[in-house]
Amino acid sequence: MERTLILLKPDALQRNLLGQIIGRFERKGLKIIGLKMIKLNEELLTEHYAHHQGKPFFKDLVKFMKSSPVVAMALEGVEAVEAVRLICGPTLGRKADAGSIRGDFSMSQQHNIIHASDSPKTAEKEIWRFFNSNEIFDYQKFDMPLVYTDEELKI
Repeated sequence: MERTLILLKPDALQRNLLGQIIGRFERKGLKIIGLKMIKLNEELLTEHYAHHQGKPFFKDLVKFMKSSPVVAMALEGVEAVEAVRLICGPTLGRKADAGSIRGDFSMSQQHNIIHASDSPKTAEKEIWRFFNSNEIFDYQKFDMPLVYTDEELKI
């Protein structure tokens, strides 16, 4: 099973969208293995968004992400990274298809409701950036045989 990280950004919290967004991942059949609300600091944001340092929007991005708590989620499933990114939609909300999270709730490039890991390798780094080992749970989810075939569960 593959793991991925989701951050529900300050706009998702402020606009009361948390339940609707989390519900989409649950209905898809992804397994929540970690979930918490946290207040991000400059150091953590600088590490997380290091690939954007030096870009004109970097300071505004950090300011936005510090403006209120975020909800961090670790999810697990077959090809979870790709499935989650499809549910989220493209970064620019106004270009995202209706039915995706950003397509339904966002018009912005930066205030776009959600962050999702872009690869399995990145996901592992990001999960451990936001969660301690005692905050990630391994448990049997009883609906797995209804979500996946036996062959998929062996992946």
